[in-house]
Amino acid sequence: MRVALPGGVLVLDKPRGPTSHDVVARVRRALGTREVGHAGTLDPMATGVLVVAVGEATKLVPWLTAHDKAYEATIALGTETDTLDAEGQATRTAPLGAPLLQALASSHARAIDPSLQASLDAERARVAQVPPAFSAIHQDGVRAHVRARRGEAVELPPREVRVTRLELVACSADPPTVTVSLDVDKGYYVRSLARDLALQLGTFGHLTALRRTRSGCFGLDEATSLERAGAELGASLVPLARAAARALPAARLTERGAVDARHGRAVQATDLEGAGPGPCAWLDPLGALVAVGELRADGCGRVLRGFG
Repeated sequence: MRVALPGGVLVLDKPRGPTSHDVVARVRRALGTREVGHAGTLDPMATGVLVVAVGEATKLVPWLTAHDKAYEATIALGTETDTLDAEGQATRTAPLGAPLLQALASSHARAIDPSLQASLDAERARVAQVPPAFSAIHQDGVRAHVRARRGEAVELPPREVRVTRLELVACSADPPTVTVSLDVDKGYYVRSLARDLALQLGTFGHLTALRRTRSGCFGLDEATSLERAGAELGASLVPLARAAARALPAARLTERGAVDARHGRAVQATDLEGAGPGPCAWLDPLGALVAVGELRADGCGRVLRGFG
């Protein structure tokens, strides 16, 4: 018989190959619980930080997925694929001209050719992005990737995005590739960056490698290998209250405030210390997570999601 695990967050280093759903299924089997979810999908080709919520922590997923993410990506130039990554079928090709090849051969992180710099600057300034046709976005009640695999033409509208950092890591003329590191907000598709950056450079492109180095406040330095299982995996859980206080600002409840919050009642301002605007992790006097809540216009706190 398995011992019930407390709620918490696993920071996993996803290997190349499995889907995010595959990872969740494996964690469910290892920990003996169905209450497992993930915060931010990684494509099968991608590796790196996958935040997995267990037990009560699954209630935190809306806030765990709201944060920005960091990646390192390698883009192959000259060919675009239907999925915009190396797992797709080639759809468009274009030879690279001598000026672009020379720019790739001469550029490095400290000295970037002006044409490549201009293309990076354009992507840094991007405020709207067309998602890949092969994505999980719903269109007419069906996920876009399902329609794309049927051979249907999928045209998704642009979405607001924000790039807070985009830096050149390396590039090569043989084979023609560009490797970048970037920080982006929720909803940004790095596969679309591969398409758009290549178009800025006057060619086509697709993603050949992607590694997520950070998801919100959780980074690779604390990530656990998926190969660990059972009790070892359970021991890697970031406790519920600690995970919530890292992902959100924290506020402290009095005993009376904790009772009110546990019953879903409004919490008086005098029973809630340190709450600011927006959602906060409400902790009881002993440090246990009681709720995620926010201040109302009258200064009292209201529960957004309660925890057992």
